[in-house]
Amino acid sequence: MQINHFEKMKNGKGFIAALDQSGGSTPKALAAYGVSENAYTSEDEMFDLVHEMRTRIITSPAFDSDSILGAILFEQTMDSKIEGMYTADYLAKKKGIVPFLKVDQGLAVEANGVQMMKPLTELDNILKRANERHIFGTKMRSVIKEPNPEGIKAIVDQQFEIGKQTIAAGLVPIIEPEVDINSPEKEKCEEILNTEILHHLNQLSEDEHVMLKLTIPTKANKYKELINHPMVIRVVALSGGYSTDVANEKLKENDGLIASFSRALSQDLNANQTETDFNATLKKAVESIYEASI
Repeated sequence: MQINHFEKMKNGKGFIAALDQSGGSTPKALAAYGVSENAYTSEDEMFDLVHEMRTRIITSPAFDSDSILGAILFEQTMDSKIEGMYTADYLAKKKGIVPFLKVDQGLAVEANGVQMMKPLTELDNILKRANERHIFGTKMRSVIKEPNPEGIKAIVDQQFEIGKQTIAAGLVPIIEPEVDINSPEKEKCEEILNTEILHHLNQLSEDEHVMLKLTIPTKANKYKELINHPMVIRVVALSGGYSTDVANEKLKENDGLIASFSRALSQDLNANQTETDFNATLKKAVESIYEASI
């Protein structure tokens, strides 16, 4: 493991950019960027367009290591190149930004008030390729909708099981059990989740480090104990559907929690903007998320 990556994630100032919309969410991400579905006729063309969008973001002068610690990539992005370099190498070498990879294969149907991850049938192969592509860590998402103790326990068990496999492959897992921001009992879900995560963290050995990606809690500083846990490199927050302004305001109330925003980072970017407008818009988003994170 590149120790400077570890050091940067542990102590650096800034946030993580989530650029990992995948199959299901790609058309939505492109539409928000001003590219309609009739602009492409196949999945390959769609991924080419989304790679163009991500390349434009990553190569922008606004996308820099002064504000951005890491970036989460989708598998196709990891295998694609920017200016002749694989994306992770471009991020690390040209930008000084730590590369992560989304490894889950989507969500299973809801049961016990949660959506677990679909079985990660290709995980060993993906982790091997992630190492070859110089990825530092992985991310996998599941979703909690109701305060069902059995469901939440199952989600956290699954996340840490995959997390340990990831650690064994020499990578750092970002464990992401998202609590749905529209859950009527969001705070109760967070209570149970906090307990379950702590239980697992306390069982890790001293060389097993993880990161956590969590919904911004209803009660400010709810996750303080997780943030300060010796086995946790960093706790980052997802925007979960909140607008940039709302997400930033909520984030500011939580000491030590930093952003890992996707939609909130790119919501005002458009394919038809001039380079000047695009860079200025991205810079504004980056600055506001950075401010909220520090």
